[in-house]
Amino acid sequence: MVELLRGNAMVVAFLVFLAVAIGAVGLTLLIEWAGERRRRVAVLGELKRLTDRPLADNFSALTRGMNGEAPRWMRSLEARFPRLSDLSLMLYQAGVKETPASFILTMAGFAAAFGFIGMLVTRSLFVGIILAATGAFIPYMRIARKRAKRMGAFEEGLPEAIDLLARAIRAGHPLSSGLKMVADELADPISTEFRRTFEEQRFGVAFDDAVLSMADRVAIVDVRILVTAILIQREVGGNLAEVLDNLASVIRARFSIRRQLRTYTAQGRMTGYILAALPIVLASIIYMLNPGYMSLLWTHPMGRFMLFSAIIMQFMGYLWIRKIVNIDI
Repeated sequence: MVELLRGNAMVVAFLVFLAVAIGAVGLTLLIEWAGERRRRVAVLGELKRLTDRPLADNFSALTRGMNGEAPRWMRSLEARFPRLSDLSLMLYQAGVKETPASFILTMAGFAAAFGFIGMLVTRSLFVGIILAATGAFIPYMRIARKRAKRMGAFEEGLPEAIDLLARAIRAGHPLSSGLKMVADELADPISTEFRRTFEEQRFGVAFDDAVLSMADRVAIVDVRILVTAILIQREVGGNLAEVLDNLASVIRARFSIRRQLRTYTAQGRMTGYILAALPIVLASIIYMLNPGYMSLLWTHPMGRFMLFSAIIMQFMGYLWIRKIVNIDI
């Protein structure tokens, strides 16, 4: 009878978790749709007002209208926590269409779902808080992983972009035309960033500001070196094509050294994976062989404390090993 009640409680808890998660995602999508509709209406209003005024007097207002404005509660949060202003840059670098407001709502929804299911199953506020923090961390990890993947793809394609830019300069094209050639010939994310830089300077932004803006959007050292070389050449002159060739060679050499390091640290990374998975696998096997022996970990208060302490320390150990084997070049 006790086992039946426990099984029913687990089913109810899972259904409640599923309902809360789906509700949070649905609310986020609804808010995102409403915000997008509001931005479209604002752009149409600006376009109607611009028909009676010169375009040059209203260009900055038009671009601000297309970018949209954050909700009032989001602006108040950014005023209290200035670090939140970097969230929009993080989302842009990840290549996602989410706004900071919808991302924060998604984190809150995951935190509520995980915290509620934890309190419902274990009847412990401590467990609920830990699971709520874990749930809020999941969307952040997803965005961080996408950003790292996109920035890695940009860094891998940067030497080819620099070579193409150098060839365009040797052929007699201006630097702005070289940016357009890179945007047309290469794939995303290289094409996206170079096209945005080209479009900004074409629509009236100073060329120096346009390339500096690309360095701010793409947080890669090689991009900052590229932008510095371009700006110095515009100030004092020199053979920019030769500088770009040398920069591309240096970047390729760094990739070669990084691949060698990944080969040398493969054993350490595999050790981290095994140490992280070994307790989970052993606990699962012991639970299948003797459920009553393992159930003390989540039925007894001391067992729950030991279980969550072990999870936290295991996660910290995995991050520690990963930090050791990830060497920056």
